[in-house]
Amino acid sequence: MKIYTKTGDAGDTGLFGGGRVPKDDVRVEAYGDVDELNAVIGVVRAQAPFPRIDDLLLSIQRDLFSVGALLATPDRAKMEQHLSKANLDSARISELERAIDSCEADLDPLKSFILPGGTEKAAALHFARTVCRRAERRVVTLGRETPLPDLVVIYLNRLSDLLFMLARLANKTGGSGEVAW
Repeated sequence: MKIYTKTGDAGDTGLFGGGRVPKDDVRVEAYGDVDELNAVIGVVRAQAPFPRIDDLLLSIQRDLFSVGALLATPDRAKMEQHLSKANLDSARISELERAIDSCEADLDPLKSFILPGGTEKAAALHFARTVCRRAERRVVTLGRETPLPDLVVIYLNRLSDLLFMLARLANKTGGSGEVAW
């Protein structure tokens, strides 16, 4: 199978389950931002090893791949299949919340806004957080056009909070303080 098909040369792309849309369609924007988030998380994992963070991020990358597939699927029944494959349910949201709580237990209380930065790992996590927020906005926009499972927005919302906390943890563990705004 060749990587180039030439089918998108006119500015459209194929969706899972059939159909073609312009490459700037809101659906393509949404799953494209989720794909970008997944790539940025890959950059985070490529930074100096931090098993507590990296192991968690690997499972999140798997989730995001499934979320992207779900968003690329206009057929609701197939969407539900992708959702079940992703194990994206309330229990998974609770896992993210427990990870946030675990980070919070190891950190000083936040008393002001902080500027993104610090260690390379923390800076990359802050970047991932901002891409996550953009992906969340795009998914909300898509959700206005077509019904989507609520868990997708909830997952992205929780994930951005987790990425923020992981950035704080990476800074604390890496010996870099936080810079207050």
